[in-house]
Amino acid sequence: MHRTLSVASSPVRDLLALTSRPEVISFAGGLPAPELFDLDGVRAAYDLALRDRSVLQYAPTEGNPDLRALVSARLTGSGLPTSDVLITTGSQQALTLVATALLGPGTVVAVEEPTYLAALQCFQMTGARIVPVASDSDGLVPSSLRSVVAAEKPDLLYLVPTFANPTGRTLSAPRRAEIAEIVAANSLWIVEDDPYGELRYRGSAVPSLASISDRTIYLGSFSKVGAPGMRLGWLRAQADLLRTLVIVKQAADLHTSTVDQAAAAAYLTHNDLDAHIARLRTEYGARRDAMIAALPATTPPGTTWSDPDGGMFVWLRLPGDADSAVLLKEALLHDVAFVPGAPFFATTPDDATFRMSFTANTVEEIGEGMARLAKVLR
Repeated sequence: MHRTLSVASSPVRDLLALTSRPEVISFAGGLPAPELFDLDGVRAAYDLALRDRSVLQYAPTEGNPDLRALVSARLTGSGLPTSDVLITTGSQQALTLVATALLGPGTVVAVEEPTYLAALQCFQMTGARIVPVASDSDGLVPSSLRSVVAAEKPDLLYLVPTFANPTGRTLSAPRRAEIAEIVAANSLWIVEDDPYGELRYRGSAVPSLASISDRTIYLGSFSKVGAPGMRLGWLRAQADLLRTLVIVKQAADLHTSTVDQAAAAAYLTHNDLDAHIARLRTEYGARRDAMIAALPATTPPGTTWSDPDGGMFVWLRLPGDADSAVLLKEALLHDVAFVPGAPFFATTPDDATFRMSFTANTVEEIGEGMARLAKVLR
């Protein structure tokens, strides 16, 4: 109980309540654009699924066989040969299952600094010790990982290598290969969290870590390319570890929603998800470009920011000793919001940093939101 009580609330989740007023333009939550949901396709998929009464019944923990086969086929087609996956209640549950199975008091987990704050919450819940690994514009720094491995002997390395949350950065291909070598030599597990990988707006795809290291547990999600309300994710791992994680999931929730899985399987069978993703790429790419173009006039001289090839996020650092948490309070008075950067750090926070998401607002809304933000930052 003590470990649970020591875990801080997510500022992003808290901000969702503060920014629910319709007049607020929020760059805070990493939300997909609701107007781009394939409402007709999803409605038809549920209608198809509900023609079979068994989708309202209990089901196997591993997940809907058709959905597992369809997800495995998509992963294989993307260059990651996959024979089976475990269906989870969003990829957040997949992360929780891995942490439950592999971590506990006295274990060590290495994370990229900064990193996904809900992952930090998840690891804190197990009582594991979290150690940061340095990153730069090309992602996790292998020399820093070598130092951390030598000094701390972590059991697990967690990272979002493609269009990272919160930075938007992508781990370069040479670094992926070097990290795979480090992991193999030291027998630790990699957790590759990849909810954004299909949302690429420029450049060429980089091979997944899971495709070059058999020590990788790969997490995927339907939330960013489908609908987050369906709460569907998946986990790919070595067969023996996958069996262990199935048992952990049995204890957690028996199985993920049967009807949602059946609807997802129907959707993937009868719709062209790649065509839908292509539309998302076009729309989100324009929104990304609008935010990046507005930044020089929005931020004070000396501000730096990431220039992501995909995903949902831009990561900024204000000059000097600025405190983005203080600035957020003023921004909310101007009906605009972002996420302060401090909670994304495992150890020593950089208060001058903050994260902005460009996906949930139109190009016009981004322009207005950035104009409001300029009154606060400049």
